[in-house]
Amino acid sequence: MPPARFSRTRMHSHSGNTMRTTDKKAYLVGGGIGALAAAAFMIRDGGMQGSNITIFEASPVTGGSLDGGGNADDGYTLRGGRMLTTDNYECTWDLFKSIPSLEHAGQSVYDETIAFNERHLPHSRARLVDRNRFKVDVSSMGFSMQDRLELLKLAEADEDTLGSSAITDWLSPAFFDTPFWYMWATTFAFQPWHSAVEFKRYLHRFMLEFSRIDTLAGVKRTVYNQYDSLVRPLVAWLQEQGVNLIMDCTVTDIAVQECDGRLSATAIACQRRGLADVIPVADSDLVFFQNASMTDASSYGSMHVAPARRTKNDSQGWRLWEKLAEGRPALGRPAAFNSSIPESYWASYTVTLKDGAFFERMEQFTGNSAGTGGLVTFKDSNWLMSIVLAHQPHFAGQPAGVHVFWGYALHPDRIGNFVAKPMSDCSGADILRELCGHLNFDLDIMATANCIPCRMPYITSMFMPRAKGDRPLPVPAGSVNLAFVSQFVEIADDVVFTVEYSVRAAQTAVYQLLGVPREVPPIHAHDKSLKVKLDAVIKAFQ
Repeated sequence: MPPARFSRTRMHSHSGNTMRTTDKKAYLVGGGIGALAAAAFMIRDGGMQGSNITIFEASPVTGGSLDGGGNADDGYTLRGGRMLTTDNYECTWDLFKSIPSLEHAGQSVYDETIAFNERHLPHSRARLVDRNRFKVDVSSMGFSMQDRLELLKLAEADEDTLGSSAITDWLSPAFFDTPFWYMWATTFAFQPWHSAVEFKRYLHRFMLEFSRIDTLAGVKRTVYNQYDSLVRPLVAWLQEQGVNLIMDCTVTDIAVQECDGRLSATAIACQRRGLADVIPVADSDLVFFQNASMTDASSYGSMHVAPARRTKNDSQGWRLWEKLAEGRPALGRPAAFNSSIPESYWASYTVTLKDGAFFERMEQFTGNSAGTGGLVTFKDSNWLMSIVLAHQPHFAGQPAGVHVFWGYALHPDRIGNFVAKPMSDCSGADILRELCGHLNFDLDIMATANCIPCRMPYITSMFMPRAKGDRPLPVPAGSVNLAFVSQFVEIADDVVFTVEYSVRAAQTAVYQLLGVPREVPPIHAHDKSLKVKLDAVIKAFQ
């Protein structure tokens, strides 16, 4: 990108030095879905010119954790895949109703996604599989009366009471061996030591899913992986509006000034291709900062090599937030989230196959065609391993005859059942051996497979037990031009580890800083519906 993008040239209104909304400049640090959404809301609802918006991204691609890469020959890669619903995700769909599809003229991304899900209805027939490759009957949640009472007590406790407690502080050991826990934990990636507050929020936000967690009937999927289906059309639209995307650019500092209770960003220091630059920021300009990333310090392995063990010291993801928050309580406390890799880490893997043999066997075994079954979890797996077969093709441009599936494990530090080492030390070939062991499939079925494992040390860091104030508000108290947009901000009643959380944070921050008169779409209070409550109670007693 030419250096002219850093120009400070301004246009002024005819009424003197009063800055028009269209004259404002905005700088977004990080190119994940939160920043991309913020840019879109500034243009669509805030009246800003796209050419006055600049996004700085340290990597060569946008999208952050919503990624998808590779190819059929070298192997495709996905770090993860986020669950979507159309009963929630109010801000996400509000945004994507405005973003044109890349493949269907006249349709929005929302239209395209709805049409796809009407053709491919989810109804899992093999949600849990046991050590004998039996499909577990999951029509019952498996609760004892003690489990029901403890779960109700947790769900009804206020957040001040729950504080920084863990799920295990509220539920007895037997609860963590119920079919419900195996399904809920693997659908949303909860660990027993995670935040009781976050677990409670999930129970309320997704109460509709409680009664259909055994079939995953409420889950919606994008046409392709979420990079191809959400990020690419959004970026294409932003570029059409003139938004400046500056890739391979690391922001090393944001200068902040505090005076008379007001907090403002005054400059941005960045480094690109070995060259340092400082961009001055006026009070009338805006700075949106993606504080931290759940996929920070992630690393890929190969069929023959395990992923490298990286920490926050190997990347810049947490450093800037730590620098900004030091001595400023209103900007949060990153140490609450990034201090224990063993508690925030899991591993995923993406498998590319040059034939359909594995998919055919899985469809025969599960009773689900690819794209309708959701997660298949091996409940007795030491790694707590799951796989999901998406509708094919899962990547734009994926050749006919090539199949891609994704999986993950919540306990990669434990010794495998069929491979005598932790998943952390496993190559792609080792992971395939473990998977075939659980399925009782001959390893020959993986003859054309290329399995690429991925280590993510902070993937559930936002689930770590936290206290009030550990997460900053999207617009911190007293801030005149600095906003935080990420999974690590505080939004009442909503839940992290969702696309929705980042988009809602972005919309909230943009509307607040620009004074947009439109209301941020409210959270659907399904947990207040008498029918939803009754369905949940009936399910809990099955």
